[in-house]
Amino acid sequence: MMLFGLGNLFYVSILLVNAVAVLSEDRFLARIGWGNAPTEPSFGGSSDAASVKGKMINLISSVRTLMRIPLIVINTLVIVYELVLG
Repeated sequence: MMLFGLGNLFYVSILLVNAVAVLSEDRFLARIGWGNAPTEPSFGGSSDAASVKGKMINLISSVRTLMRIPLIVINTLVIVYELVLG
C-alpha cells in the first residue's frame, strides 16, 4: 500500500496553492515586509527583483493573479469528487 500516492500529492499541491492564493497582502505580507509595493531603483540603487525575496514576492503575486479562476474550478471539482466518491 502506497502511503504517499499521486492522489495525496495532488491534494497537497492544491492545498499549498490555495494557501498562497489566500495570503492577504495588507494583513500578512506587508507586515513582514513582503508587500508588492512598486519600488523602482533610484540612481545608483539596486533592483530587488533578482533576490530570492523579490522572486518569492513575484511568485506569490503571480499565483494570486493567474490561479484565481482555475483554483475555483479545481476546488469545486475536488469537493464534488469527495462528496460523490468520498
